[in-house]
This record gives sequence, C-alpha cells and structure tokens, in this order.
Amino acid sequence: MIRYFLACLSMIIALVASPSIAEQLEEQANELIDTALQSDLSWEILESLTTEVGPRLAGSPAEARARDWAVAKLSKLGFSNVHVEPFSMPGWERGNISIKVGEPYSQPLTGTALGKSVGTPVGGLNAEVVRFANYAELLTAKEGSLIGKIAFIDGEMVRTQDGAGYRLAGPRRWSGPYEAAKRGAIAVLIRSVGTDINSRTPHTGGTTYGDDAPRIPAAALSNPDADQLARLLAIKPGLTIHFTQTSRILTEVQSGNVVAEIPGSKFPDEVVLLGAHLDSWDNSTGAQDDGSGVAIVTAAAKIILDHGQPERTIRIVLFGAEEPGLIGARAYLKAHENNLDQIMMVTESDFGAGRVWRMDTGIAKTDEEKADRILAVLARLGVTKGLRTATGGPDVSVLSAAGTPAITLKQNGWNYFDIHHTPNDTLDKVDPEDLKQNTAVYAGFAWMVANIKGGFNRPQN
Repeated sequence: MIRYFLACLSMIIALVASPSIAEQLEEQANELIDTALQSDLSWEILESLTTEVGPRLAGSPAEARARDWAVAKLSKLGFSNVHVEPFSMPGWERGNISIKVGEPYSQPLTGTALGKSVGTPVGGLNAEVVRFANYAELLTAKEGSLIGKIAFIDGEMVRTQDGAGYRLAGPRRWSGPYEAAKRGAIAVLIRSVGTDINSRTPHTGGTTYGDDAPRIPAAALSNPDADQLARLLAIKPGLTIHFTQTSRILTEVQSGNVVAEIPGSKFPDEVVLLGAHLDSWDNSTGAQDDGSGVAIVTAAAKIILDHGQPERTIRIVLFGAEEPGLIGARAYLKAHENNLDQIMMVTESDFGAGRVWRMDTGIAKTDEEKADRILAVLARLGVTKGLRTATGGPDVSVLSAAGTPAITLKQNGWNYFDIHHTPNDTLDKVDPEDLKQNTAVYAGFAWMVANIKGGFNRPQN
C-alpha cells in the first residue's frame, strides 16, 4: 500500500513538474533561436546568390539562372516538393540614357530609367521643363497644362525607421508618369525615391501607366542632380532639357515562383507561408532587396528542418517578378485561389536585413493572445508589439488582401533607402549579425506558428 502511494505521489510530482505543451513550444523556439544566432547559413546563402547569380532582372536570363540556383540550393538543403511555378510577363530592357540641360547652362544630369518605362523617340526629346515641388502639386495641374513639356516632380524623401517615408515619396514614381501624361507631358523626370541626399547614384524602381493616357518616358535623377535642376529652374524658368532614353518594353517572357516545403506531421494541409522575392533590378546584385529576404526565410526554415518536423506545413515561396509590380504574387494567387483557406499564416522578408524590431498583426482579434505568446519569445531579440494592420509584406499582401491571416516582422529601415534600387545594393552593406538576428526571429516565429494550438484565423471586418 505504501509503495502504491509513493508511486502515485511520484507520478503526481512528475506531472506537476513537467512543462506544459505551451512551455515546451517556447523552449523549442528558444532552442531554434539559439541555433540561428550561432549559424552562418543565411550569410552563406546570401553570398552564394549575389555572387554566383548577381543582378536578377525580372523575366531575364539572369532571373532564370536565379530560379535554377534556388531549386538546386533548396533541394541540397533537404526541402521537399521543390519546384517552379512558371508564369509569363512583359519583358523590359533599360537601355541607355542621356539628360542634358540646354543653353545657357549646358551640362549633363545623372539619371536612370524607371522600370517599365518606354524610351524616347529616336533622336530624343528637346523640351521645356516644368517643376512641381511634389507629387501633390502635380495633381493640382489642369489637364492640357503640360502639352509638349517635360514634368519634373521634386520633393525629398523623409528618413524613417518603418518605411513610412517611402509611402509618402513613392507615388511620384509609381503614378507620376501616368498623371503627367494625362496633363499632356511628353516625358517625366523625378527626384529619386531615396534618402541618400549626398550621392549622385540615382534610384530606379517600377512605374505604371494607364490605358487613358499615353506611355511617356520616365527617369529618376539622383538627389544632388535634382537639387541642381531645381536651382537652375529658379534662375531660368522654362529651361529646356534634351532627354534621350532607349529603354523599351519587350514581348512576353518567362518568369516563375520557386516553392519548397517542410511537410507538416499532423496538419499537412495547414500552411505557414514564408515569402521573399528572387528578382532584383538589373543595376545591382540586390543584396538587401531582396537577397537578404531569400537568405533569411531559407536559413530559418532549414534550421527548423534540422530541428524536427512541425505539425503544420512550412512553405517557402521565392516570388519572381516582384519589382515590376508583384507579378509573381498575383500569379501565385491565381494558381492557388481555390485552396487559400489552407494558408493559415503569411509573412515575408522584403525590407533588407536591418534588425527586426516590431511585430504587426493581421489576424482575428481572438488570436491576439497567441500572437502575444510568440512575441514573448521574440522579445529577447528586441522585438516589440506593433499595430493590428499587418499585410505580411509586399508579395504576400496579395494573399492577405484575399483573406489569409498575416503577421509582419518589421525590420529597421533607417538606412535602407540610402541604397534601395541602386548599384550600391551589394553584399558589403549587409551586417552579418543583423542577418543572424533576422534568421533567429523567423525561425522562432515560424516554429511557434506551425505548432501553436488552434492556429490563426483571418481578421474580421
């Protein structure tokens, strides 16, 4: 009887002393974080991509080589279901550019074509320049007021940690050529959307056109050259510029999304999607945008793969053709629109390699307590609670807009726009320790989401 009592007492003590399932999950996540902080895998992946492939313009042979690189790398690392989901898109070629100020102040200006811009007619354009202090001022101009003229859209970009300055400055690039064309402009020059005020390196980036206005040539000036043009126009309003640009839109070309998985042990049809984009602009190796993202999500998933099988499937999607306008993301949505309910969470690394400092959520309010449990683990890495407005990231925003739950792991972007979309986006700009912190955040986060009881639900309107 005494032996039976002691045995029961021992069982009770063991049960009380043993960690709960939630505590075990947190311990496992912390183990993954410890491993990631000591691992050089994300750096090795980033170095391999930027060195062996280099620039990866969407739809180009270089982007095709990047897909081959990704399939080989993901397969070698041991992921399952590694494959390419192809799609077609319009090709584009940058060509050459020349921007010269006319008499009496003849001098060249440094600029670069905006992505998807058309070229000038053979021989270029020679026209009067009209300056707008910012994009909002352009919108106040009347239709027909810019007939035969070149619009110059000015306005400095504000440096911020969370990228809010990009949302304010970006419209002059995204929509400026279209809005100027509606008002009769024959070309557009913009101040680069970048915070490097002392660098003569212009920032490229995609633009858009509308069906109700002509497609006109569009280019970005470096910040100092934009300053120079503004000063010249203050001295001589109506100054002319000779603008030649040989960029052109090509016929349909091939791109694709590269997919790999860690199959779930209990709920294989519930997917935690980790995204990044494989393409870059043609003027750089895209180390920050978005080679770092590719390295972070791949290394984080590999660390999980080596640790053990998660209950839910973890899926890596390296999107193609993000830079020209989320083309790969939309192709992914179209291909998977009938099973979006299987995607339980989306997040994406596409803001360089600055340290993750905030976690924003786009989930059901009833699931916020689960997110707080994840945040409690990530707090050791300096991650704080954010807003309930997450879309997950650029590519996966297409999925979250269609209803999937999303969490955004916000990175420090204070210096990101100094080199964004410029030739300076190279490997030496990435801090290896910051890259490790990102990898640790994604590893801990993905493991907890893939194993947490009940999962996550879409936000309610």
